[in-house]
Amino acid sequence: MSEPADGSAGLTQLRTIADYQFGAGAGTALFPPDESLTIKRTTSGRPQQVHAECGRIVSFGTDGRFTLGLEGGRRLEAALSHPAYRVVVDDESEPFVRDEKNVFAKFVCEVGDEIRPGDEVLVVHERGELLAVGTAQLDAGAIRDFETGMAVNVREGAPANE
Repeated sequence: MSEPADGSAGLTQLRTIADYQFGAGAGTALFPPDESLTIKRTTSGRPQQVHAECGRIVSFGTDGRFTLGLEGGRRLEAALSHPAYRVVVDDESEPFVRDEKNVFAKFVCEVGDEIRPGDEVLVVHERGELLAVGTAQLDAGAIRDFETGMAVNVREGAPANE
């Protein structure tokens, strides 16, 4: 694929951004070179969303960072080693998280050390199943230490029948 002449980001640049945001290998996991992906662009040509046949992978914010779709979460879950960018919850929280309710710090069992406020994270069950994707509201240390407060603002939950 040739890169656009107007400087708008193509898949190569999007892979680089994903590697920077989530770590080495994330770009290839999110946007495999051998898969046909659709990039929805704004009228100015800036990438807005990247879709695969199975759903939205990411949206590309004006701040230059990705927000994950559920499909993007599935791809990162398979590519990143545990517990990177994961917030782990147990059976008590599972139905609420699937229903796109936020995750509170007191219900978190484990958290990836690199998580900072504003990071995109995967909310997973302690058995390893992806429950949702969202934005961390606290850093990893605060999530571990706090007994109150929202840990993750959940954006999209995985239906239970998946």
